[in-house]
Amino acid sequence: MRGARTLAAAAALAAAVGLVGCSAPAAGDDRPSVVVTTNILGDVVGELVGEQAEVTTLMRPNADPHSFEISAQEAAAMEAADLVVASGLGLEEGLAQHVEAAAAAGVPILEAGDHVEVLEYVTEEAADADPHFWTDPTQMAAVVDALAAALAEVDGIDDAALAQAVAGYRAELEALDAELAERFGAIPEGRRALVTNHHVFGYLAERYGFRIVGAAVPGGTTLAAPSASDLAELAGVIREAGVPVLFAESSQPDRLMQVLAEEAGLDIRVETLFTESLTEPGGGAETYLQLMTANADRITAALG
Repeated sequence: MRGARTLAAAAALAAAVGLVGCSAPAAGDDRPSVVVTTNILGDVVGELVGEQAEVTTLMRPNADPHSFEISAQEAAAMEAADLVVASGLGLEEGLAQHVEAAAAAGVPILEAGDHVEVLEYVTEEAADADPHFWTDPTQMAAVVDALAAALAEVDGIDDAALAQAVAGYRAELEALDAELAERFGAIPEGRRALVTNHHVFGYLAERYGFRIVGAAVPGGTTLAAPSASDLAELAGVIREAGVPVLFAESSQPDRLMQVLAEEAGLDIRVETLFTESLTEPGGGAETYLQLMTANADRITAALG
């Protein structure tokens, strides 16, 4: 069965022109196939397996994980893979049916959200699981451990090489966490306040002692929309809290945050952060580690 899936994966991937994260397999490529939904997780999986597997990342650079869609060929590649890796917790809202179809086809599925200490975001309407775990490197370290176990079950991946890569990447995550704690700790406590497009920094706030003042979009997904009263209420909170900077997201237009700044009636800057997607080469956040470091640079410069 596994051999059949591998051959089918090669055919499906060869037909899927434009897949991100890898080129189509060359003829005779018998490496196992790992399909990853988001580009942040795709980068991490690639760091762990190197050239041992054909890693296909479905989400393009600068895309929105809540709303991106895939082609029929990409869906076929998921159902033919040796492993599918997804964020879960409702993040990839347009891919849920495809993940379920891959599972029904017998493909092992790893949902990263099953392996983190899940936080909730709370709005006036409801509370729900926050899927943005990667803003805390210690949560990503837990995901790496889960990935290590799942990848070790894939035929064709060398256990020793995988263990070495996992240990090296975990060390980088630990160093990143220590760096962020030091840099964010230098920001005066009263200025550690975040206002963003939507609720995306809950894990970062919990780890490093920030306050989430509010979000323009009331919820954990970009598919929601704020009302005029929502923006007016948040503008009042911003004025009361004396927030100096609003943070827009690189994968979203900043017009909403500009409107919010105007509504607040204060001299408030709007700065851009990399939140839910990696960038193309040269864009400033080509890898997960670069994304986190770049955001730390921008947050400390704006609030320090």
